[in-house]
Order: sequence, then C-alpha cells, then structure tokens
Amino acid sequence: MSEFVLEQQNLEAAQQQEPKDRIRRLVWKIAVATLILMAIGSATRVMNAGLACPDWPLCYGKLVPTQQMNLQVFLEWFHRLDAALIGFSAIALVGMSWWSRRSLPKWLPWASVFALFLIVFQGILGGLTVTELLRFDIVTAHLGTALLFFTTLLIIGTALTPYQGTGTVGNLPWVGVTAALLVYLQSLLGALVGSRWALHQCLAGDQLCAVMYGHILGLAPPTIGTLAVVFLAWRTPALHPALRRLANLAGGLLILQILLGFATFRLHLQVEPLTVAHQAIGATLLATLVVFSTLCFRDAKATSNINSYSIPTATTETQSQVNP
Repeated sequence: MSEFVLEQQNLEAAQQQEPKDRIRRLVWKIAVATLILMAIGSATRVMNAGLACPDWPLCYGKLVPTQQMNLQVFLEWFHRLDAALIGFSAIALVGMSWWSRRSLPKWLPWASVFALFLIVFQGILGGLTVTELLRFDIVTAHLGTALLFFTTLLIIGTALTPYQGTGTVGNLPWVGVTAALLVYLQSLLGALVGSRWALHQCLAGDQLCAVMYGHILGLAPPTIGTLAVVFLAWRTPALHPALRRLANLAGGLLILQILLGFATFRLHLQVEPLTVAHQAIGATLLATLVVFSTLCFRDAKATSNINSYSIPTATTETQSQVNP
C-alpha cells in the first residue's frame, strides 16, 4: 500500500514538473535567440545597414524583398525576422505560463507578461529607429531594452533551473548584482558611442570626444565590480562549483572584452567582426553575472529558510529539557 502511495506521489510530482521543464527550455531558447538578435543588430549598425529597408515593418513593401536582396538588406531583414520569431515565442511563453499557472511558481506568469511587454516595446523602438532615421537616443534605448529583455529571460530561466545551494555565498549576491548593473550601464555607454559614431567623429574632427572617452573611462567601475566577484568567489570556502565556474567565466570574458575594446579602438572600428564580437562578449558577460547573481540569491534564500526552520526546533528542544 505504501509503495502504491509513493508511486502516485512521484507521478503527481512528475506531472507538476513537466510544465516547468517545458517553459524553462523555451526560455533558454528565447535567450539564445535574443543574444543572436543583438549580435545581428550590431552587425547591421557597423555595416551601415540600419536603413537598408526604408520602410517598416515590411521591407520594400514585401515580406521577403527578393529583388532588392543584398548583404545589407539581408542583415536588416533577418534582424527583423529574428525579432518577430522572438516576439511570437514570448507570446507562447505567456500562454504556457498562464495555462499551467497552478503547477508553476506564482511569479512566473507575471514575469512572462513583463518579458512580453519588453519585447513589444522593443519592436516599437525598432520601428522608430527606421522612421526616425536612426536617431541616436532611440537606437541606444533599442539596445538597452533588448538587454533588459535578455536579462529578464536569464533570471526566469535560472530561477527555474534545479539548484541546491551550499549556504556559503555571504555578500556575493549583492556584489554580483552591482557588477551586472555596472556592465549594463557600460553597455549603454557603448551603444551611445556606436549610435553617434563618436569614435569616428572624435578621431576625424575632435567632435563627441567626451562621449568616446566617457565610455573608455567608464570601463573602470564594471571591471572593478567583476574582479570583486571573481576575488570573493575564490576567497569563499565551500562555494558551489557552479558559482565558482561562473565567476571564473566572468573574469575570462572581462579580459577578452577589454582586449576586443582595445583592438576596435586601435583599428578605428574598421574590422566589423571585432566590433560585433565586442558587443556580443559584453552581452555574454552581463548574462554570466546575471545568472551568477540569481543563483547566489537562491542559495542565500535556501539558507535563510533552513535557519528559520531550525531555530524553533532548537527552542522546542530546550523547553522540553527545562520542563520535562
């Protein structure tokens, strides 16, 4: 009889876990597609293809502009295609989350709605970049919203991923969040430099040099923040191996990002793949810090739950010893 009850419990647990697994896989796929979308967007900008399709949302009034197709048109057209697929996937994510909400965390449906809002707003900004002829503030907001959508997906996916903490994170959650925020702000400065072509204008005519040097000097805070994550992860005993690996990955990505930034500066943005890689590695560094911070918060929360459970037990045992 007990075996039958145990089998029923395992079956019910598996049925409740299945929607969460499906949603987690979908979220990670959307996150990967978003990273590719941002890389294609960077390639579109450095290849001067931002206005290759003069209208929006179609391209030359067509869904597939076969007659006008060249490299620049393809980049802009494929960028829109990827964005549309991500938008439909975000709608599917909302539908799945609300349909299975009884077997999912209560926050998940609302988080999926927030992600959908961001991608819709991102699409509006994408249209405005064309109709407003690549106005720099709209282009910067376009990337900033994409990074925020990307971050939201990473938090959702990491929160749904099985993880058993060790309870040794200490202040690492807040250090990780600070480093991620600094990297995000530095990415916005980089987007501003790119959207205003500040490097070219500064080197050619001493214009917008403040914008360019602001991005260069702005490298210091996220570098210090990321190195603090790596240093504290090394110094924290019994840290979960996944967190240690993520911290090491963040350190490696930081070094690579600095080298790519130096190379793009020295080559005056003339090597397009380097510029695209610079933005892609920056987004990957942000992703690593976000995943690291989310796991750290889960680790700290699990520890606090254990402590809150064990304290009353100890109190009860003490009272039983005093009053036998």
